[in-house]
Amino acid sequence: MGRKSFEQFGIEERCEISRRRQAGESIRQIAAALDRAPSSISRELKRNTGATGYQSVYAGEQARARRWQGSRLLRDAELQARVLEGLRRGWSPEQVSRRLAQQGLQISYESIYRFIAAQIARTNDYAWRLYLPRAKSKRGFRGRKGGSPAEHIQQRVSIEKRPKAAADRRQAGHWEADLMLFARYGQAVLTLHERTSRLTAIVRQPSKAAAPVAQTLKALLAPLPPALRRSITFDNGTEFALHHTLHQPLGLRTYFCDPHSPWQKGGVENANGRLRRWLPRGTNVEDLSPDQLLQIAQIYNHTPRKCLGFKTPAEVFAKVLHFKCESTYRLSPV
Repeated sequence: MGRKSFEQFGIEERCEISRRRQAGESIRQIAAALDRAPSSISRELKRNTGATGYQSVYAGEQARARRWQGSRLLRDAELQARVLEGLRRGWSPEQVSRRLAQQGLQISYESIYRFIAAQIARTNDYAWRLYLPRAKSKRGFRGRKGGSPAEHIQQRVSIEKRPKAAADRRQAGHWEADLMLFARYGQAVLTLHERTSRLTAIVRQPSKAAAPVAQTLKALLAPLPPALRRSITFDNGTEFALHHTLHQPLGLRTYFCDPHSPWQKGGVENANGRLRRWLPRGTNVEDLSPDQLLQIAQIYNHTPRKCLGFKTPAEVFAKVLHFKCESTYRLSPV
């Protein structure tokens, strides 16, 4: 049997080295037992022996840490800076990876995750976790209890009657709206989401009352040409009870999810989940100016999305809807 001179030590071998070393065996005896070269055993002991002697777990951690020192993100300062810049914007490692690939730079998102994990392990500085999106505690559809019964909303039209072109996102100009609620009673932010491009606007509301919500929607959508304001889909909350006042001035149709099924307007629900990174439930919305909310929306709209081929909502909005978000139309009522 040939000696495994160039293979890395595994956990079983390290456990055996630790056991035999504690039993007082020599390097040559351990090497013979493991079918390894004595020089390999000697090197392993020198590199990975700690203050309490050679321990298999510690040895494995030390070996992994040394291998990581040769990682590309540590060797390439410019690439590391580009990756961290994307993470600071709130992009996920996958979004950063795919966006850099479009620019001719290759780094897998798994490598980015490992890089962050290694920095935490090496420095014991958990501030590195701030570079990663907040993990979701649960997955799947989560409906909201309560809300206005569907029969109390005048001129309500079911989502089942929404055009197929709106459902499959083929046609621009179909929107979804929702309210983000916060810990302080009465505080709310209106979210308006375009289904094709995923472009999203957020506007602070004085309350959950239906009248100001309708006024905000009019202010947001009125600057658009008729072809780009075809429909809006809501849940059955009382804040959308005046939806019918949008029909004539905006020339659009309104549709409603089934009771307790807000996931049927999944675009805006997904947007709300992403926006919670900057607007957690404990936020005092009154402390945020319209410009600050606009800045959050711009961060969201300039983040590449997997569902868009890692283009940004702003890029798709500008191309498909023939608008330049930064200068021509900012989806802002002010």
